[in-house]
Amino acid sequence: MITRSLLLALLLASPVAFAQSPNSDSAPAEHSGGTEVQRAAAIAQFEASLHFLRGKITLPGEFASLNLSPGFRFLGAADAKRVLVDAWGNPPEAAAEVLGMVFPAEGSPLAKDAWAVVITYEKDGYVKDEEADSIDYKQLLEQMQESTAAANEERRKAGYGTVKLVGWAQPPFYDKATHKLHWAKHLKFDDAPGGTLNYDIRVLGRYGVLSMNAVAGIDQLDAVKQGMQEVLAFTEFNAGHRYADFNSSSDKVAAYGLAALVAGGVAAKMGLFAKLGALLLSLKKVLIFVLAGAAALIGKLFKGRGKQEA
Repeated sequence: MITRSLLLALLLASPVAFAQSPNSDSAPAEHSGGTEVQRAAAIAQFEASLHFLRGKITLPGEFASLNLSPGFRFLGAADAKRVLVDAWGNPPEAAAEVLGMVFPAEGSPLAKDAWAVVITYEKDGYVKDEEADSIDYKQLLEQMQESTAAANEERRKAGYGTVKLVGWAQPPFYDKATHKLHWAKHLKFDDAPGGTLNYDIRVLGRYGVLSMNAVAGIDQLDAVKQGMQEVLAFTEFNAGHRYADFNSSSDKVAAYGLAALVAGGVAAKMGLFAKLGALLLSLKKVLIFVLAGAAALIGKLFKGRGKQEA
């Protein structure tokens, strides 16, 4: 399987600029000459086929909007999936539920240091935030580290390298006024140089949670952190879908709370290797630790909590 890192290496060292995608007429084709000009042309061709949008964006389903600042641009679901699958080398199922991607306005999505925010949505119900002030994030981190380490054997069996959850790159913070939760993790994969940054935003709504995930190198923390603060500011649920619109007499309440969102995300509660689309954002920094490591921890967090209906 061609990962994003391998793809970039091929661009630099191989006569094949891109592998032709059978599902996309506009994906860059193979070039036999292998010159820098040909490789640059292949990249330019792929980038030119992407339809970047700016300004106010309404997400599919019209439940939320992004009022993009000038420093960002947006790709809709179809083009976002092409980037994730054709350019970054993820399997198609990894992008199945992606609603779009937000990119910095400057730079190429195919650059080695490129980063983007992948947007998904889980319509699992209203997530109660009453536990916000009582969560011990230091203790939660320790539990996450233990679960991640314990799952390394499962990752080996599945053909993946081991991973270490080094710690918080940005401790979790929940804004009660905006109902937005954000945090960042510092990861270390055994087969990759340097560290990996996984920056997460969760926006709570009436019917579910809007997830925004960015993956980058740990050395990009300052740039990504600054960018994600802008993303936080310009992301909102639309009227009728906002957290304050919750109707306790008719609306569904999610079976998990804030701690579960941080511990492993919504997808982890559904079992090992479930909901790949919400997790495999870029195979150059595969988040298998969530799939294999969070399941046990999520089980602990959900213990004693049945499905709740308001």
